[in-house]
Amino acid sequence: MSMYIIQQTVILVALYFFIFFIVGTIIKNNSIVDIGWGLGFVIIAWFTLFLSNSFFLPNIIITIAVTIWGLRLFTHILKRNRGKGEDFRYAAWRKQWGRWVIPRAFFQVYMLQGIFMLTVASPFIILNSMQWSEFTWITAAGALLWIIGFFFESVGDYQLEQFKKNPKNKGTILRTGLWKYTRHPNYFGESAMWWGIGLAAFGSGAGIISFISPFVITFLLLFVSGVPMLEKSFEKRPGYKSYKEVTSVFIPLPPKKRKYDI
Repeated sequence: MSMYIIQQTVILVALYFFIFFIVGTIIKNNSIVDIGWGLGFVIIAWFTLFLSNSFFLPNIIITIAVTIWGLRLFTHILKRNRGKGEDFRYAAWRKQWGRWVIPRAFFQVYMLQGIFMLTVASPFIILNSMQWSEFTWITAAGALLWIIGFFFESVGDYQLEQFKKNPKNKGTILRTGLWKYTRHPNYFGESAMWWGIGLAAFGSGAGIISFISPFVITFLLLFVSGVPMLEKSFEKRPGYKSYKEVTSVFIPLPPKKRKYDI
Protein backbone atom coordinates (compact mmCIF):
# COMPACT_ATOMS: atom_id res chain seq x y z
CA MET A 1 0.00 0.00 0.00
CA SER A 2 1.33 3.42 -0.98
CA MET A 3 1.10 5.92 1.88
CA TYR A 4 2.11 8.64 -0.59
CA ILE A 5 -1.13 8.17 -2.56
CA ILE A 6 -3.20 8.24 0.62
CA GLN A 7 -1.46 11.42 1.82
CA GLN A 8 -1.96 13.13 -1.52
CA THR A 9 -5.63 12.16 -1.49
CA VAL A 10 -6.10 13.71 1.95
CA ILE A 11 -4.54 16.95 0.70
CA LEU A 12 -6.73 16.85 -2.43
CA VAL A 13 -9.94 16.46 -0.41
CA ALA A 14 -8.95 19.24 2.00
CA LEU A 15 -8.32 21.63 -0.91
CA TYR A 16 -11.50 20.52 -2.64
CA PHE A 17 -13.71 21.39 0.31
CA PHE A 18 -11.73 24.53 1.07
CA ILE A 19 -12.76 25.83 -2.36
CA PHE A 20 -16.40 25.04 -1.59
CA PHE A 21 -15.99 26.79 1.77
CA ILE A 22 -14.73 29.97 0.09
CA VAL A 23 -17.57 29.97 -2.42
CA GLY A 24 -20.20 29.11 0.20
CA THR A 25 -18.97 31.90 2.48
CA ILE A 26 -19.04 34.47 -0.32
CA ILE A 27 -22.57 33.63 -1.47
CA LYS A 28 -23.75 32.85 2.09
CA ASN A 29 -25.00 29.41 1.14
CA ASN A 30 -23.29 26.50 2.87
CA SER A 31 -25.67 23.99 1.32
CA ILE A 32 -23.56 24.04 -1.85
CA VAL A 33 -21.40 21.50 -0.03
CA ASP A 34 -24.08 18.92 -0.91
CA ILE A 35 -23.48 19.56 -4.61
CA GLY A 36 -19.81 18.69 -4.18
CA TRP A 37 -20.45 15.36 -2.45
CA GLY A 38 -20.93 13.07 -5.46
CA LEU A 39 -18.43 14.88 -7.67
CA GLY A 40 -15.74 14.62 -5.00
CA PHE A 41 -15.79 10.82 -5.13
CA VAL A 42 -15.36 10.88 -8.91
CA ILE A 43 -12.31 13.12 -8.56
CA ILE A 44 -10.81 10.89 -5.85
CA ALA A 45 -11.38 7.71 -7.86
CA TRP A 46 -9.66 8.97 -11.00
CA PHE A 47 -6.95 10.84 -9.09
CA THR A 48 -5.87 7.73 -7.17
CA LEU A 49 -6.19 5.49 -10.22
CA PHE A 50 -3.87 7.61 -12.37
CA LEU A 51 -1.52 8.48 -9.51
CA SER A 52 -0.92 4.81 -8.78
CA ASN A 53 -1.13 3.66 -12.40
CA SER A 54 -3.14 0.68 -11.11
CA PHE A 55 -5.08 -0.09 -14.28
CA PHE A 56 -6.21 -3.53 -13.17
CA LEU A 57 -9.72 -4.79 -14.00
CA PRO A 58 -11.18 -4.44 -10.46
CA ASN A 59 -9.78 -0.90 -10.13
CA ILE A 60 -11.24 0.15 -13.47
CA ILE A 61 -14.65 -1.42 -12.71
CA ILE A 62 -14.91 0.29 -9.31
CA THR A 63 -13.71 3.63 -10.71
CA ILE A 64 -16.36 3.51 -13.44
CA ALA A 65 -19.03 2.52 -10.90
CA VAL A 66 -18.08 5.43 -8.64
CA THR A 67 -18.09 7.78 -11.63
CA ILE A 68 -21.60 6.76 -12.72
CA TRP A 69 -22.92 7.06 -9.16
CA GLY A 70 -21.13 10.34 -8.43
CA LEU A 71 -22.10 12.15 -11.63
CA ARG A 72 -25.73 11.04 -11.33
CA LEU A 73 -25.87 12.30 -7.75
CA PHE A 74 -24.09 15.54 -8.67
CA THR A 75 -26.54 16.36 -11.48
CA HIS A 76 -29.53 15.27 -9.37
CA ILE A 77 -28.67 17.57 -6.45
CA LEU A 78 -27.62 20.40 -8.77
CA LYS A 79 -30.95 20.22 -10.57
CA ARG A 80 -32.87 19.98 -7.29
CA ASN A 81 -31.14 22.99 -5.71
CA ARG A 82 -31.01 25.22 -8.77
CA GLY A 83 -32.58 28.61 -8.13
CA LYS A 84 -33.21 27.87 -4.45
CA GLY A 85 -31.65 29.51 -1.43
CA GLU A 86 -29.75 27.90 1.39
CA ASP A 87 -31.19 24.59 2.56
CA PHE A 88 -33.24 24.90 5.78
CA ARG A 89 -30.76 22.77 7.77
CA TYR A 90 -27.80 24.99 6.94
CA ALA A 91 -29.90 28.13 7.37
CA ALA A 92 -30.83 26.97 10.88
CA TRP A 93 -27.16 26.38 11.71
CA ARG A 94 -26.27 29.81 10.33
CA LYS A 95 -28.79 31.41 12.66
CA GLN A 96 -27.73 29.25 15.60
CA TRP A 97 -23.99 29.87 15.14
CA GLY A 98 -24.35 33.65 14.74
CA ARG A 99 -21.01 35.47 14.53
CA TRP A 100 -19.15 32.14 14.70
CA VAL A 101 -20.80 30.86 11.53
CA ILE A 102 -17.65 31.06 9.37
CA PRO A 103 -15.23 29.06 11.56
CA ARG A 104 -17.91 26.60 12.61
CA ALA A 105 -19.05 26.07 9.03
CA PHE A 106 -15.42 25.49 8.01
CA PHE A 107 -14.94 22.68 10.52
CA GLN A 108 -18.45 21.31 11.08
CA VAL A 109 -19.71 21.46 7.50
CA TYR A 110 -16.85 21.44 5.01
CA MET A 111 -13.96 19.69 6.77
CA LEU A 112 -16.28 17.22 8.47
CA GLN A 113 -17.76 16.39 5.09
CA GLY A 114 -14.21 15.84 3.84
CA ILE A 115 -13.54 13.35 6.66
CA PHE A 116 -16.73 11.48 5.81
CA MET A 117 -15.77 11.46 2.13
CA LEU A 118 -12.34 9.97 2.86
CA THR A 119 -13.97 7.34 5.08
CA VAL A 120 -16.57 6.36 2.50
CA ALA A 121 -14.04 6.41 -0.33
CA SER A 122 -11.57 4.25 1.62
CA PRO A 123 -12.27 0.98 -0.30
CA PHE A 124 -11.13 2.34 -3.66
CA ILE A 125 -8.49 4.64 -2.19
CA ILE A 126 -6.84 1.59 -0.61
CA LEU A 127 -7.38 -0.57 -3.69
CA ASN A 128 -5.85 2.06 -5.98
CA SER A 129 -2.90 2.51 -3.62
CA MET A 130 -1.98 -1.17 -3.95
CA GLN A 131 0.51 -2.52 -6.45
CA TRP A 132 -1.88 -5.21 -7.69
CA SER A 133 -5.48 -6.42 -7.51
CA GLU A 134 -7.23 -9.64 -8.48
CA PHE A 135 -10.65 -10.14 -10.07
CA THR A 136 -12.47 -12.87 -8.14
CA TRP A 137 -16.01 -14.17 -7.82
CA ILE A 138 -16.37 -11.90 -4.78
CA THR A 139 -15.46 -8.94 -6.99
CA ALA A 140 -18.15 -10.03 -9.46
CA ALA A 141 -20.70 -10.40 -6.64
CA GLY A 142 -19.88 -6.90 -5.45
CA ALA A 143 -20.35 -5.53 -8.97
CA LEU A 144 -23.74 -7.25 -9.23
CA LEU A 145 -24.83 -5.83 -5.88
CA TRP A 146 -23.78 -2.36 -7.05
CA ILE A 147 -25.95 -2.73 -10.16
CA ILE A 148 -28.95 -3.70 -8.02
CA GLY A 149 -28.32 -0.73 -5.76
CA PHE A 150 -27.97 1.68 -8.66
CA PHE A 151 -31.29 0.45 -10.06
CA PHE A 152 -33.11 1.08 -6.78
CA GLU A 153 -31.56 4.52 -6.22
CA SER A 154 -31.93 5.89 -9.75
CA VAL A 155 -35.39 4.45 -10.43
CA GLY A 156 -36.61 5.36 -6.94
CA ASP A 157 -35.45 8.96 -7.38
CA TYR A 158 -37.05 9.12 -10.85
CA GLN A 159 -40.39 7.79 -9.60
CA LEU A 160 -40.38 10.29 -6.73
CA GLU A 161 -39.52 13.15 -9.09
CA GLN A 162 -42.39 12.26 -11.42
CA PHE A 163 -44.75 11.91 -8.46
CA LYS A 164 -43.88 15.38 -7.16
CA LYS A 165 -44.49 16.96 -10.58
CA ASN A 166 -48.21 16.26 -10.26
CA PRO A 167 -49.84 19.02 -8.15
CA LYS A 168 -52.55 16.56 -7.08
CA ASN A 169 -49.94 14.56 -5.15
CA LYS A 170 -48.90 17.45 -2.89
CA GLY A 171 -48.95 16.39 0.75
CA THR A 172 -49.54 12.73 -0.10
CA ILE A 173 -47.35 9.61 -0.02
CA LEU A 174 -45.88 7.78 -3.02
CA ARG A 175 -46.95 4.14 -2.65
CA THR A 176 -46.41 2.68 -6.12
CA GLY A 177 -43.45 1.37 -8.10
CA LEU A 178 -40.42 0.57 -5.95
CA TRP A 179 -42.03 2.58 -3.13
CA LYS A 180 -44.55 -0.24 -2.78
CA TYR A 181 -41.82 -2.56 -1.50
CA THR A 182 -39.74 -0.20 0.63
CA ARG A 183 -40.44 3.23 2.07
CA HIS A 184 -36.95 4.34 1.03
CA PRO A 185 -35.85 2.60 -2.20
CA ASN A 186 -33.32 5.33 -2.98
CA TYR A 187 -31.68 4.99 0.42
CA PHE A 188 -31.65 1.20 0.13
CA GLY A 189 -30.04 1.57 -3.29
CA GLU A 190 -27.39 3.93 -1.91
CA SER A 191 -26.51 1.45 0.83
CA ALA A 192 -26.47 -1.51 -1.57
CA MET A 193 -24.13 0.29 -3.97
CA TRP A 194 -21.58 0.98 -1.26
CA TRP A 195 -21.81 -2.56 0.06
CA GLY A 196 -21.18 -3.64 -3.53
CA ILE A 197 -18.11 -1.41 -3.82
CA GLY A 198 -16.85 -2.57 -0.43
CA LEU A 199 -17.37 -6.22 -1.35
CA ALA A 200 -15.66 -5.80 -4.72
CA ALA A 201 -12.68 -4.04 -3.15
CA PHE A 202 -12.45 -6.72 -0.44
CA GLY A 203 -12.59 -9.51 -3.02
CA SER A 204 -9.82 -7.81 -5.01
CA GLY A 205 -7.40 -7.64 -2.10
CA ALA A 206 -8.15 -4.38 -0.26
CA GLY A 207 -8.87 -6.18 3.00
CA ILE A 208 -11.58 -6.10 5.67
CA ILE A 209 -11.25 -2.30 6.03
CA SER A 210 -13.27 -2.09 2.79
CA PHE A 211 -16.43 -2.68 4.83
CA ILE A 212 -16.00 0.42 7.01
CA SER A 213 -17.38 2.54 4.16
CA PRO A 214 -20.71 0.72 3.59
CA PHE A 215 -21.20 0.31 7.34
CA VAL A 216 -20.86 4.08 7.88
CA ILE A 217 -23.18 4.88 4.95
CA THR A 218 -25.84 2.42 6.13
CA PHE A 219 -25.63 3.61 9.73
CA LEU A 220 -26.07 7.26 8.68
CA LEU A 221 -28.98 6.43 6.39
CA LEU A 222 -30.81 4.28 8.93
CA PHE A 223 -30.17 6.12 12.16
CA VAL A 224 -28.95 9.69 11.53
CA SER A 225 -29.67 11.83 8.48
CA GLY A 226 -31.67 9.63 6.15
CA VAL A 227 -34.62 7.52 7.21
CA PRO A 228 -35.32 9.16 10.64
CA MET A 229 -35.58 12.69 9.21
CA LEU A 230 -37.92 11.72 6.37
CA GLU A 231 -40.05 9.44 8.53
CA LYS A 232 -40.60 12.28 10.98
CA SER A 233 -41.57 14.71 8.20
CA PHE A 234 -44.11 12.22 6.78
CA GLU A 235 -45.87 11.37 10.06
CA LYS A 236 -48.77 13.81 9.61
CA ARG A 237 -49.46 13.03 5.95
CA PRO A 238 -52.76 11.30 5.13
CA GLY A 239 -52.41 7.52 4.75
CA TYR A 240 -48.87 7.41 6.06
CA LYS A 241 -49.71 5.33 9.12
CA SER A 242 -51.23 2.52 7.07
CA TYR A 243 -48.45 2.80 4.49
CA LYS A 244 -45.91 2.40 7.29
CA GLU A 245 -47.68 -0.67 8.65
CA VAL A 246 -47.64 -2.60 5.38
CA THR A 247 -44.39 -1.42 3.74
CA SER A 248 -40.84 -2.37 4.71
CA VAL A 249 -38.81 0.58 6.00
CA PHE A 250 -35.58 -0.25 4.14
CA ILE A 251 -35.01 -3.68 2.60
CA PRO A 252 -37.47 -4.30 -0.30
CA LEU A 253 -40.11 -6.86 0.72
CA PRO A 254 -43.59 -7.79 -0.52
CA PRO A 255 -46.17 -5.53 1.19
CA LYS A 256 -48.13 -7.00 4.04
CA LYS A 257 -51.72 -8.01 3.35
CA ARG A 258 -53.69 -5.00 4.47
CA LYS A 259 -55.66 -2.27 2.70
CA TYR A 260 -54.45 1.31 2.97
CA ASP A 261 -56.46 3.69 5.09
CA ILE A 262 -57.32 6.76 3.09
